[in-house]
Amino acid sequence: MVGKTISHYRILEKLGGGGMGVVYKAEDTRLRRTVALKFLPPELTQDSEATQRFVQEAQTASSLDHPNICTIYAIEETDDGQMFISMGFYEGQTVKEKIEKGPLEFEEAVEIAVRTAQGLGKAHSKGIVHRDVKPANIIVTDEGHIKILDFGLAKLAGQARITKPGTTVGTVAYMSPEQVRGEGIDHRSDIWSLGIVLYEMLAGRLPWSGDNYETVLHSIFHEAPPPISRFRTDTPVTLQQVLGKMMEKGVRNRYRNM
Repeated sequence: MVGKTISHYRILEKLGGGGMGVVYKAEDTRLRRTVALKFLPPELTQDSEATQRFVQEAQTASSLDHPNICTIYAIEETDDGQMFISMGFYEGQTVKEKIEKGPLEFEEAVEIAVRTAQGLGKAHSKGIVHRDVKPANIIVTDEGHIKILDFGLAKLAGQARITKPGTTVGTVAYMSPEQVRGEGIDHRSDIWSLGIVLYEMLAGRLPWSGDNYETVLHSIFHEAPPPISRFRTDTPVTLQQVLGKMMEKGVRNRYRNM
């Protein structure tokens, strides 16, 4: 793929990939700008109605024009019918990459959570739920800006990705109980997920013990997370309370909005 030209995009390098697709850095030869192209797996786009809903939701998310939401420029198809998304390219690190180096400084973790909440809040005000808030979908640019990636993709993937063979702990660790059960969800599921992300940024680890799918699911449904103060003694009581409410297992007990 690297070195090829698809439509008016010249592929420069592969940035990464996963269950939601493969991402490349590319040059938009028409507008002379660097972009990121995400090529969606064919199995995600076989259902034409689901694909159309995804396109509509992604278009709505891109129209929000919020500083904490990744800009989507276009949704296109290759000559052989593979769908791809042209979006903003940002130099920086994902929150996942930051956490891999250890717990974040308190001020940075809170700043990332606040900015992410602002972006999600804007989306929620337009009826858009992200459904896949996790460290890998939040990037901190080299300029210090926070960007949320992959709006709409989790809905396109659907419930099947939770139970398909090869599902990893990381796939479900940030999902709310109602999402794992396959129930209808709303913006409060994103609030749960952001609470897990904030906890992990501060503690340097997930609130759930266990390294296998079944154990994590049991924890999500039945166990209270260890107090964040066990890992970060500098966490104010008010923030401990905020985290507790964000991660309430009963959806009605969480915050009503961001």
